[in-house]
Amino acid sequence: MNEDHYFTASPASADERRHVTVTLAGRELEVETAAGVFSPGHVDLGTRVLLRTVPEPPATGDLLDLGCGWGPVALTMALEAPGARVWAVDVNERALDLVRRNAARLGLTNVEAVRPEDVPADVRFAALWSNPPIRIGKDALHGMLRTWLPRVAPGAEALLVVQRNLGADSLAAWIDREVAPGTAKLASAKGFRVLRVPGPAA
Repeated sequence: MNEDHYFTASPASADERRHVTVTLAGRELEVETAAGVFSPGHVDLGTRVLLRTVPEPPATGDLLDLGCGWGPVALTMALEAPGARVWAVDVNERALDLVRRNAARLGLTNVEAVRPEDVPADVRFAALWSNPPIRIGKDALHGMLRTWLPRVAPGAEALLVVQRNLGADSLAAWIDREVAPGTAKLASAKGFRVLRVPGPAA
């Protein structure tokens, strides 16, 4: 099952954008969203579970929100770690435009909203948080995780939220076997698992 928001769309026009109020980093904030991105009307349940589970992000370094949508994870990272550089990565140009607009609206100058190929190859991440696009299909998802999980810095970790009914446990087993030994369930809530994926040993 493929959904339009997993693929590219042109930036939303002024008429297409709408303002919604959300809670991020413990603050009530107004952001812009639009149809054609994931969960345009609110912070989805999986992302809420992830953001309630993660520790405070590292204060410095490069942080990654993989599959950023309109930006709830990236904006949270940027609000909580103003001294870090936050990479909001997506293939959907509409999503990236919304992240840029929301970062500017919130006065966040530490957010880089870019396509995957625009992240410099030598960047290693002090944290990777993601609500990954499970519905793009197993092969595409595995390819994405094979690309990005090894870019977590030694001693750092990735935290992924995946719905249990969409294969969270089998995905954790695959990551542990094929990409990052030591991957395990960190938390479980409301039908979602939060997976902890360790970076390479130092």
